[in-house]
Amino acid sequence: MKMEIRGLEKLSFRERQVVALKETGHSNSDVARRLGVSGSTVATLSRRARRKGYEVVLVVEGDPLDVFDLGEDPDEMPSDEDGGDIEE
Repeated sequence: MKMEIRGLEKLSFRERQVVALKETGHSNSDVARRLGVSGSTVATLSRRARRKGYEVVLVVEGDPLDVFDLGEDPDEMPSDEDGGDIEE
């Protein structure tokens, strides 16, 4: 699985660093410690980045959740136990 952060071109270098760390699960205090800034600076940079707008996208390759039977014809609709089509 890969993570893409779209809209990074709108962010400053420091905002990019904060976003990358925060979106991978680091706390404000951890980000502050790693970047050598205060926690309030991290909060400010994070808030500014959100205002500028960015989007986090997870790219999942294959079928790690075993949702699809990759050996079957992908154009066939799955059926429920009664033999009818599944309604969405």
